[in-house]
Amino acid sequence: MMKNRKPAAVLLALSVLLSWNLSAEGQYEKEASHIKLATTTSTENSGLLAELLPVYQEDSGIIVDVIAVGTGKAIALGENGDVDVILVHARSREDAFVEGGYGVNRRDVMHNDFVLLGPSSDPAGIKGMNTAADALAAVAASESDFMSRGDDSGTHTKEKSLWKAAGLSPSGEWYKETGQGMGAVLTMTNEVQGYTMTDRGTWLAMKDKLDLEVLVEGDPILFNPYGVIAVNPELHSHTDYEGAMSFITFLTGPKGQAIIRDFKKNGEPLFYPDAMK
Repeated sequence: MMKNRKPAAVLLALSVLLSWNLSAEGQYEKEASHIKLATTTSTENSGLLAELLPVYQEDSGIIVDVIAVGTGKAIALGENGDVDVILVHARSREDAFVEGGYGVNRRDVMHNDFVLLGPSSDPAGIKGMNTAADALAAVAASESDFMSRGDDSGTHTKEKSLWKAAGLSPSGEWYKETGQGMGAVLTMTNEVQGYTMTDRGTWLAMKDKLDLEVLVEGDPILFNPYGVIAVNPELHSHTDYEGAMSFITFLTGPKGQAIIRDFKKNGEPLFYPDAMK
């Protein structure tokens, strides 16, 4: 009988150790939970998310899985319940998302503005114009290359509203719908030395790599606000509403707003916080 006690004790110890490891593993998995964020390419291309998300993860223990697409696609992901929260920049579409019952608790996060870029040679002669729609009309009249996002993004939505204000429906070889994100479009515009519209944040993040200039800015219509919205858990019960609200609280709270305020490139702010001023 004495010979069997030692193996039994060893087995008991191993069993306890295994149970402890499984328990610790389960706790770790719980702490390292994930939420899915659909957001615009501008928040990623500008480098802002790289500043925000590590701080949020450290504070909350929640990892944010980012899907960077145009605003239209981000909203569609929210409507389908494929993500938990969206961070986008097309206010009319954000309001429709909430009014349609797809999203809840929209909050203002930050803003910057759109600018029209082009080569220093400026063949369309738009430099210094005060009205963005008039500048686009001049680009169309000159048939200079214009690179459009063409991707149903917030930037593309704004661009289409400017063409409408100019009374034009752009078409022809000079007008190129790329279907690409903002960073890719800026690179393509630089290659052809054409014109495009961009949010200022992405421009500031990339301008050292580009031979383009800001030619038109300051028109009030170019204002570019960003909002964050939780996907409605009553419509999609599988979404992580608590995680989404945790992220929204961080973005619109003192720490997130301070990161946005202090995020600069060559001393210039890329975004301005709106939740706390």
